[in-house]
Amino acid sequence: MSGTEKVWLRHYPPQIPKTLEYPDVPLTRFLVDAANDFPHRDAIFFLGKRLTFQDLLLDVYRFANALKELGVQKGERVGIMLPNSPQAVIAYYAALFVGGVVVQINPLYTERELEHQLADSEAETLICLDLVYQKVANVRAKCHLKRIIVTSIKDYLPFPKNWLYSLKMLKDGTNVRIPYGGDVYAFSRLIEKAVPTAVEPVYESGDDLALLQYTGGTTGLAKGAMLTHRNLVVNCCQAEAWIYQAERGKESVLGVLPFFHVYGMTVVMNFAVRIAATMILVPSFDRDLILKLISKHRPTLFPGAPTMYVGLINHPEIGKYDLSSIRACLSGSAPLPLEVQEKFEDLTGGLLVEGYGMTETSPVTHANLIWDRVKSGTIGLPWPDTDCRIVDPETGEEVSMGQLGELQVRGPQVMKGYWKRPEETDKVLRDGWLSTGDIARMDEDGYFYIVDRKKDVIIAGGFNIYPREVEEVLFEHPAVQEAAVVGVPHPYRGETVKAFIVLKKDHQVTEEELDRFCREKLAAYKVPRLYEFRDELPKSSVGKVLRRVLKEEAGKVAV
Repeated sequence: MSGTEKVWLRHYPPQIPKTLEYPDVPLTRFLVDAANDFPHRDAIFFLGKRLTFQDLLLDVYRFANALKELGVQKGERVGIMLPNSPQAVIAYYAALFVGGVVVQINPLYTERELEHQLADSEAETLICLDLVYQKVANVRAKCHLKRIIVTSIKDYLPFPKNWLYSLKMLKDGTNVRIPYGGDVYAFSRLIEKAVPTAVEPVYESGDDLALLQYTGGTTGLAKGAMLTHRNLVVNCCQAEAWIYQAERGKESVLGVLPFFHVYGMTVVMNFAVRIAATMILVPSFDRDLILKLISKHRPTLFPGAPTMYVGLINHPEIGKYDLSSIRACLSGSAPLPLEVQEKFEDLTGGLLVEGYGMTETSPVTHANLIWDRVKSGTIGLPWPDTDCRIVDPETGEEVSMGQLGELQVRGPQVMKGYWKRPEETDKVLRDGWLSTGDIARMDEDGYFYIVDRKKDVIIAGGFNIYPREVEEVLFEHPAVQEAAVVGVPHPYRGETVKAFIVLKKDHQVTEEELDRFCREKLAAYKVPRLYEFRDELPKSSVGKVLRRVLKEEAGKVAV
């Protein structure tokens, strides 16, 4: 197989160009264009609050002018530690307007994680939620922060929800007092005082850094992927080309994926702004709220992660809700089980396809075709202008078609490198090719199959076992809602297979029954030797099961 052949292009439908023209503009241009073309269309719906594109742009201008007044300079890192909310969108685009480099931070981070990210990025400005202010205060002496801007969920809630929110916080004892003054500012006051004068973006070229997006840190401390304006503009344009039936100014996107994760940031926020779609924002995954929002506000697009779809299809009252507005869903961050895909499509009448990407690629590189040929169990085809190849992990030589190896990608959405880590960059980026760390294969049609993470491969008795293959089988069992498979130490085999299982409500199954079920579908050496039943599995902010955590917890010698 040669990475230059691009056999996948033969299967592009005529609606998707094989190569695209990308505008040399800052990412902020998409917001200006949307506000000019659709000023009175809702840009955001948030728990009853509506902001039109015109409203949104004016608030972005206000906050950008406030940041300039506070002294934020081009290239300065601006941390944003917020859930999905109008403030998260406003802070993001305002920071980019003034030439800042956004650093997205998960509000659920521990102080240790927060300290590392703030110190490593050398962020001087942080916009955070009032509920996490104390964590910030506890670590700021070890960081470079010059100013902290604090907001509350209630700042963009309509009356009387804003009043009721404050009352609830008071009643729950979670009402926090912020010591405003000095270098601690109220987001709402800055917006009120600032002028909505148009801001000319501080921008030199597409190579300008727009984002330091930190990886999950599964192999040590999290690293900041340096993503440029061009990287982000390109991935938006690729998404627009791929989701070609989406009509500009006519769609609405369910914003469940967190914007502090690169997937939600690109495929929900930036993409929605690019096509002037309404974002229906959800601050955290709440099944009841999400089903009500879909039923009432009729989103047409729902990017998500498999665990989100699993949670919804297993809701005990799913039949009460009308989900028929959903036309297309792109699933990422983890493998999409076929059973989940089929059941969600049956419930909605829409299409749910699997894609693939990485923090280092802004993030999307592959997806199944939405309105054309889908190959379940694959991550689909590479996106326009994205080249891919499968190489031997040891030698780096390309392998033959159909053989397993490490997936490498190259394209205009690939990062510049890791922030302040040239040696780490050199390990994964060579001649424009990014080594993904994923074991994959490509078939004769150019569809790619992710078999597993290189580091997740279980080696038992000399055999390579790929957890995803075992998990797919476990998902087929009618009693299993979620499954995760890891390798645990074994005195004879080196490692053995352990499965963590979450059962569907009102379902029961024994280890013996699962063993028999797996033996019918898997070679004996792949069958789990150990099972552990749990109420839930540890997950990342986008619902990816954290195998690393399970592996650590199961680290004792198995017998």
